[in-house]
Amino acid sequence: MNIETFISDAVRRSVEALYGTLSGEQLQIQKTRREFEGDYTLVTFPLLRRSRKSPEATATEIGEYMQAHVPQIASFNVIKGFLNLTLDSSFWGERFAEIAADAHYGEAPQTGRTIMIEYSSPNTNKPLHLGHIRNNLLGYSVAQILKANGHTVIKANLVNDRGIHICKSMLAWKLYGNGETPASSGMKGDHLVGKYYVEFDKHYKAQIKELVAGGMPEEEAKKQAPIMLQAQEMLRKWEAKDPEVYTLWETMNGWVYEGFDVTYKALGVDFDKVYYESQTYLLGKSLVEEGLRKGVFYRRADNSVWIDLTGDGLDEKLLLRGDGTSVYMTQDLGTAYRRFEDNRLDDMIYVVGNEQNYHFQVLKLVLKKLGYAAWSDHITHLSYGMVELPEGKMKSREGTVVDADDLIADMVRTAREMSAELGKLDGATEAEAEAVSTMVGLGALKYFILKVDPKKTMLFDPRESIDFNGNTGPFIQYTHARICSVLRKAAEAGIDFTGAVSASYLPEEIALVKQLTEYPATVKAAGDNFAPSIIGAYVYELAKSFNGYYHDHSILREEDAELRKLRLQLAQQVARVIRLGMKLLGIDVPERM
Repeated sequence: MNIETFISDAVRRSVEALYGTLSGEQLQIQKTRREFEGDYTLVTFPLLRRSRKSPEATATEIGEYMQAHVPQIASFNVIKGFLNLTLDSSFWGERFAEIAADAHYGEAPQTGRTIMIEYSSPNTNKPLHLGHIRNNLLGYSVAQILKANGHTVIKANLVNDRGIHICKSMLAWKLYGNGETPASSGMKGDHLVGKYYVEFDKHYKAQIKELVAGGMPEEEAKKQAPIMLQAQEMLRKWEAKDPEVYTLWETMNGWVYEGFDVTYKALGVDFDKVYYESQTYLLGKSLVEEGLRKGVFYRRADNSVWIDLTGDGLDEKLLLRGDGTSVYMTQDLGTAYRRFEDNRLDDMIYVVGNEQNYHFQVLKLVLKKLGYAAWSDHITHLSYGMVELPEGKMKSREGTVVDADDLIADMVRTAREMSAELGKLDGATEAEAEAVSTMVGLGALKYFILKVDPKKTMLFDPRESIDFNGNTGPFIQYTHARICSVLRKAAEAGIDFTGAVSASYLPEEIALVKQLTEYPATVKAAGDNFAPSIIGAYVYELAKSFNGYYHDHSILREEDAELRKLRLQLAQQVARVIRLGMKLLGIDVPERM
């Protein structure tokens, strides 16, 4: 049953019985605020012209009528012009039975919409870092939430496998690598390639300094540094399919992909489709040529191609360099075109940091001007804030990033240390301790990042995230493990808690049932707003409520068999919804801890 619809219909029937048929008026019904007694509240002020009575008298009249004619209304109270309605325990008992019987609780019917969500989108010149972790976790979680909302979801990764940044790593390896490979160095492939990206920057800066010391202006020195000119020449050779450059590119990218796959597996994220910029930039170039023919773009004297968006309140945007090489915008045009054409998408969501807000504003506008408004309006940029550390911002060129692999390993190690200190691994085998530590460490990382609204810049504190108290992943995981322990002990004691329950609900038990009924609406809200943080907040509040209930009420030692059955069933469903919610965040929950 949809509770909001039930309440709305009951209120409407009561109001019309008292004051006549409503002609288009909207009833204002909302959940009762926490500081007041009640479940749902009717705002009576819009009805005063019909009742011709004071707000308090109108609310009282409606409340008395509903209590007399709607069996599910247990009581009501009036605060000024607000009628607070309380539903009886049998109503909530029926809702609880519906939840327990629904094998797909929280999942919406299929909508028929196909949505592609792109996340990760790494460059193949460096390993994944903390910023990529937020991107991957956010993209994967939103994909899971959209699936739960009934959409067909395609998880996509666009690998930025070409361009000047890739050539920088390739050139530095060629100049200074002495044939080093992942096998010979013992390094993951993405780490090895990232090492040479940093190496390029070191030599580049040294050459700039030397040129400036010789009297060249700094901006000119940046352009004329020999190593930068070599990298630009390498990019031109790559686009011309020079055999030597292309072979080196394939080799080094192969090292990186093997490294990325290890990190993705550790994070628990995956993709349905992987696109490569090297395969879409030519299509982008053809769209630019099409735009030139249509007069949407123009060519400058240096042969570069631009679009003038000043009339739209933006600026002029480069689409092709003078030497014919493409830029990110060129590639994104081609990729967007291919995706919509190949997959017949209803919506396309890009999970990209907020520093690219302008880029996606331009992308949608350029596509519209090229004549693709039918689907460019269905592009959404899921913009998110950066992840910062107590030490400040990260810079990949200088090698000061927080490496994703190192962070994952540190989280698992810290989780093991803290779990052992608290005695949560007592009696566990080595394999069990490792499995729980991995689950807790990754759960802490994922929850800490996903509980923050995507739009906000966040400060990541690894040790704070593993706290077993407060709004953390381990707190929720431990709550789930605690419930599993109770259910396990019940089974071991031969307690059968299946079947219908005849016991009466205490107010605290009704409160838990109410929270459980809110899960589907929470999943919908998270999907509508692309916000895993809404799921995180809900699951935390549910876990916190259960812990309070568990502290105050006996479950296994309850002597009344029917009441014990009710409490075990309630615990079972709380654990189930915690598990469902955490799964939408990409987080596993342990049964033992």
